[in-house]
Amino acid sequence: MDKIKIIGGQSLSGKIRISGAKNAALPLMCTSLLTKEPLVLKNLPQLADVFTLGSVLSHLGVKTTYEGQAIGEHQATFHAQGPILPEAPYDLVRKMRASFLVLGPLLARTGYAKVSLPGGCAIGSRPVDIHLKGLEALGAKITLEDGYVIAQTQNGLVGAEFSFPVVTVTGTENILMAAVLAQGTTRLLNCAVEPEITDLAHCLQAMGAKIEGVGTPILTITGVSSLHGTTYSVLPDRIETGTYAMAAGITGGEVELIGTDLALIPTTSQALEAMGMTFKKTAQGFIATGPSHKLKAVEVTTDPYPGFATDLQAQIMALACVAEGTSLITETIWENRFMHVPELARMGADITIKGNTAIIKGVNSLKGAPVMATDLRASVSLVLAALTSSEETIVNRVYHLDRGYEELENKLGACGAIIERVREGSTYDISTTTHPLKAAG
Repeated sequence: MDKIKIIGGQSLSGKIRISGAKNAALPLMCTSLLTKEPLVLKNLPQLADVFTLGSVLSHLGVKTTYEGQAIGEHQATFHAQGPILPEAPYDLVRKMRASFLVLGPLLARTGYAKVSLPGGCAIGSRPVDIHLKGLEALGAKITLEDGYVIAQTQNGLVGAEFSFPVVTVTGTENILMAAVLAQGTTRLLNCAVEPEITDLAHCLQAMGAKIEGVGTPILTITGVSSLHGTTYSVLPDRIETGTYAMAAGITGGEVELIGTDLALIPTTSQALEAMGMTFKKTAQGFIATGPSHKLKAVEVTTDPYPGFATDLQAQIMALACVAEGTSLITETIWENRFMHVPELARMGADITIKGNTAIIKGVNSLKGAPVMATDLRASVSLVLAALTSSEETIVNRVYHLDRGYEELENKLGACGAIIERVREGSTYDISTTTHPLKAAG
């Protein structure tokens, strides 16, 4: 199993190209099930999650081809001409919760879908009952059998009004994709408004869907009989954007983030500015600059967009560990998303958990240690923490990292970080003076 070895203490400087958004790419890939014509997705990140969902789609009958070598140039063509097998088995869906997004499109396309209940990161309960209630509102008959959801309709889905009882990103995406081929008009209330949902709606519109209220909590969808193919570019990854901005901040460095937009992380940039960071827009993105002295403590509460993203909570906690003063970070989205705290404590962090709030007393520096990634975002918080220590840190179980960060070690290494991926069985020692990145630093 791969590991990441890091020797910190380097101030990052350089440019990082931001990849396409994982959380946008996955539902966009599922829209290919809604048309018999090819869907071409540009700026598609090369990530484990993308390839996992690609395997699910291939099983369903979608022909997929990947092209492009450089970051920002990756693209793929998804062609669901048919026939479509409307069954997604446990062995595929268990690897990633987002695979459940095939349910709505399959039901809309074929009138029948059998999809395994999902798996994924163990960061808390993510019930799918809201997805099922939304599809039932559109006329689907839902049954649960041996860990599978079986959804079917007699004469196709029918438009209706449905209000999400709580804000749900994947729930909004699943029902939206089902509704575009439903008969009549569907009105969805209390929708999530994340940029990834706006991206999905824009892609569906490019395919011929009729959607009003894009970017608001109320979506009105007038069903159409069919969609056509299109070519669409995945928006930049706002979580990756925020993560690399924080890498500049925690190292006191200056990094230009290319192919992204500061407007994607409004609440995050405000929090980082409160900690002492500065931002400057450029023609290609923006420059993130860390403070000349220590970071300042911060108070953050995670909330649905446009609030502070739960997917950036672990990362800003790493910054708080070495900030001056006491920071408070409150998690309101997932009930079990502080699993990175014991690993940060192994590196010398002073963190106390009270309920859903973490109290972080900043320390002068963190120390290197062997640590273990527990989920996707927790894994990168350990990388950020390791960048502050002049000792060696070994991050284990980095398959979590590969689910959401494309070529992380190469991107950070190009900015002066001493970082190396160690493959299974390798005896390479990053601490040697012959390491090319260490020599360059």
